[in-house]
Amino acid sequence: MARTVVIEEFGGPEVLKLVDRPLGEPGPGEIRIAHRFCGLNFIDVYQREGLYKLDLPAALGMEAAGIVEAVGEGVSHLKPGDRAAYAAQPPGAYAEARVMPATQVCRLPDAISFEEGAAIMLKGLTVEYLFDRTTPIGRGDWVLFHAAAGGVGLLACQWARSEGINLIGTAGTDEKCRLALDHGATHAINYRREDFVARVREITGGRGVDVVMDAVGKDTFEGSLDCLRPLGMMISFGNASGPVPPFSLLTLAAKGSLKITRPTLFTHTRDRESCQQMADRLFGKITSGAVKVPIGQRFPLAEVAAAHRALEGRQTTGATILTV
Repeated sequence: MARTVVIEEFGGPEVLKLVDRPLGEPGPGEIRIAHRFCGLNFIDVYQREGLYKLDLPAALGMEAAGIVEAVGEGVSHLKPGDRAAYAAQPPGAYAEARVMPATQVCRLPDAISFEEGAAIMLKGLTVEYLFDRTTPIGRGDWVLFHAAAGGVGLLACQWARSEGINLIGTAGTDEKCRLALDHGATHAINYRREDFVARVREITGGRGVDVVMDAVGKDTFEGSLDCLRPLGMMISFGNASGPVPPFSLLTLAAKGSLKITRPTLFTHTRDRESCQQMADRLFGKITSGAVKVPIGQRFPLAEVAAAHRALEGRQTTGATILTV
């Protein structure tokens, strides 16, 4: 048996329940892993609320790190005793242990702790595909990144600095803006006190940015389009403020032949080779010291509801992890 966080209905943090679930043995292509730490992400909130539908009852959690206990037939890249970390589907990472598909589970380098492993897989692989796999971004280019003091944001600030990319970050307090600057943002905008569109235009000399990376959604979408240069790329990869409402494609033409995409991490990591390539790139950034893993909050697994409330209330900075 393993303590596991599940939901039996969609709703607020109060629907999260900690229950005992049987484990069993891994089948072909599966592993059993004992978790040390689990990561918390906004996708967990979307699933809990029902924005991203799950079959109920459902376990939650998309990333964790721990020790491989057993492997099923056909698994060759992992063995019992390996340190490992993952961002994977189906959810179920909020648990002491689980049996799961092995495809998206990667060996964790000895230089990276279990805490860091649980904090970086979903967020760090997201940053990797944003900067390396979505649209060409070169040294000297300008990127606008919303929620720059969050778990993905602080990794993105450091990634951009390591690649010579100018990142303009937005955040809701002066403290969070300073945090983004400390982690490598070229400029930071407190969107509660400043018009971020006007400020971006001022910073870029009226040109606009090459790329916007936006996980906020509804509240920042229109303004983000207005920050782009002609032929610029809008990457919408989250909905923290709610989903973007329908809009006319003619808007993109009128604002300068803009481009837009709505990617997901698991499209990129759907096969073993791609997932490992992305993880190797991420691990290399961390072990080289170019990217450090900012863990801002730790909650016991039993206090997962409080962790969700803090995340939704924008009371967190950096990554949030659950201790098992």
